[in-house]
Amino acid sequence: MAYWLMKTEPEEFSYDDLERKGREPWNGVRNPTALKHLRAMAAGDLFLFYHTGNVRAVVGVGRIKQAAYPDQKESDPKFVVVDTVPAYRFERPVTLGAIKADERFAGWELVRQSRLSVMPVPPELWLAVHALGSTEPKG
Repeated sequence: MAYWLMKTEPEEFSYDDLERKGREPWNGVRNPTALKHLRAMAAGDLFLFYHTGNVRAVVGVGRIKQAAYPDQKESDPKFVVVDTVPAYRFERPVTLGAIKADERFAGWELVRQSRLSVMPVPPELWLAVHALGSTEPKG
């Protein structure tokens, strides 16, 4: 199993929306590096659900339900989506400020490449984010 972080504007699609819908394609990704990461995802992988905009915090965890497939709303086959389902919420959101203040995260894409919307999360950082959010990781 791999770990990921995926960003979204909460006004467009929030963790509440994912919980309400139960299953939803993750679409709208255009960056080539982020698309590469989407294509690398496998069913069962977990991802940190990150709200961008004014929130800028990890608020929950989702699971990849279906690996990458062509986005049916696009004519270009390079654009793919993955199906996502909610897994669990964080006890306390983990803000970008808290992550930047912790030296363990200095080399992570979230800190170094702030515009990247989909990125891998090394296992040690997965655990560290959970600790900052007072949340026990669940498989």
